[in-house]
Amino acid sequence: MAVPKQKVSKQRRNKRVASNWKIATPTLVECSNCHELKPSHQVCKNCGYYDGKQVIDFEKDKKEQE
Repeated sequence: MAVPKQKVSKQRRNKRVASNWKIATPTLVECSNCHELKPSHQVCKNCGYYDGKQVIDFEKDKKEQE
């Protein structure tokens, strides 16, 4: 049975684990209505459209807040 001869320090262990970990950049797609970049499968924060349909009416929300 394999037994380590010495203790592996936390720093040495963490270096080994961290070398394979990378942060992926989020994928952005162009909004079909206003052509702004937005995360895929989410409502556009600029115009409120999703899949070619208006989901959020920002003008109506602004009037209600006043």
